[in-house]
Amino acid sequence: MKFWDTSALIPLVLREASSAAIRSLYEADSEAVVWWGTRVECTSAIVRRAREGQLDEGSETHARERLRQLLDVAQEVGPTEDVRNRAERALAVHPLRAADALQLAAALIWARERPAGRELVSLDARLREAARREGFTLLPA
Repeated sequence: MKFWDTSALIPLVLREASSAAIRSLYEADSEAVVWWGTRVECTSAIVRRAREGQLDEGSETHARERLRQLLDVAQEVGPTEDVRNRAERALAVHPLRAADALQLAAALIWARERPAGRELVSLDARLREAARREGFTLLPA
């Protein structure tokens, strides 16, 4: 089981340069954990690309359906007071944006504050560095 950041889920639903590598990681262990807001972040990325003309209607529909399938079987860390408190702490100690701080906080809740040996899948450089500093094993390596 791995914690999946939005940046790592997008290549599973849209064709990107990193899609093959990310798909291999997911197929090796499809037990995903995500933050409660991940669905909104992923949907935002999909509809933004459609608005910008990078996706036709059929591709957008397919991406949204694939996202629904992935997230329907994922374990989800909810929007709790603990997540908010840990996100605020993360903002104080790491150079993160708010959504990335919430992702990291959710991962820490999932890991029960013991990230050593827990895997976090992300393509976001700032989130990866913060997660590394917290003790997570990062994927892709």
